[in-house]
Amino acid sequence: MALFNMDRLFAELTPGQRLLGIDPGARLVGLALSDVMRMVASPYSVLKRDKLGAMAPRVDAIVREHDVGGIVVGLPLSLDGDFGPAAQAARDWAQDLSQRIGVAAALWDERLSSSAVNRLLIQEADMSRKRRQETVDKMAAAYMLQGALDRYGGDAFSHAP
Repeated sequence: MALFNMDRLFAELTPGQRLLGIDPGARLVGLALSDVMRMVASPYSVLKRDKLGAMAPRVDAIVREHDVGGIVVGLPLSLDGDFGPAAQAARDWAQDLSQRIGVAAALWDERLSSSAVNRLLIQEADMSRKRRQETVDKMAAAYMLQGALDRYGGDAFSHAP
């Protein structure tokens, strides 16, 4: 499958299909799922970062289990919005994953998502550093996916099952 822009990704979804948010980090890959109406993103899981050939079957199993119609992969643009080496690597990774599992993908700016989640966990939840490390990646994926849902998922009621 090809990388789509967000408009096309949402247009390709059928009623009741979820989106899977993916925040690929250096050590862990955070995962989040939307609800079937594509209004709310929830943290789902983390996977240990591995070669894509080893990770794709695990992502594919989640896609099949939860009737995921598209994936939204975090795009780490630089703070000034430039498309640097990290963004290129994320784009290539998303495209390869999309082709391996046969599900459309789109990229979404994830600048500062981990920082925002860390701030929230420290200020609101008073969470220790060790517990934050276990939680931040999947929450960053949900934060990123929620941004895409808020921007593009507003007509979810017209697509409801």
